[in-house]
Amino acid sequence: MAFESPLESPEMDRLFEAVLSLRDREECYRFFADLCTVGELRAMAQRFRVAELLADGLTYEEIERRTGMSPATIARVNRFLQYGNDGYRRVIERLRAGGRPGGEGGGG
Repeated sequence: MAFESPLESPEMDRLFEAVLSLRDREECYRFFADLCTVGELRAMAQRFRVAELLADGLTYEEIERRTGMSPATIARVNRFLQYGNDGYRRVIERLRAGGRPGGEGGGG
């Protein structure tokens, strides 16, 4: 069964096609630096780090100590990790298994 998202639109499809076309870490840095603010990128990176730490079984308190993220943000990330669309979990598992499908880990 195919995943259906309420976000789905031609614009989102094109954005994701652009992301999937990126060849290495340097291209990612260049593209996302043009696309997002520094704050937006940092927030996304921090949320992903929280998801990784939650997947490792760390407590909210330990994650707050390590990342400086608020308990509310940690809880929100945990809710998506546990009951979301499996996006966090799939990527975390894939990275732990050795990187990107069909290629080497990112360069740059």
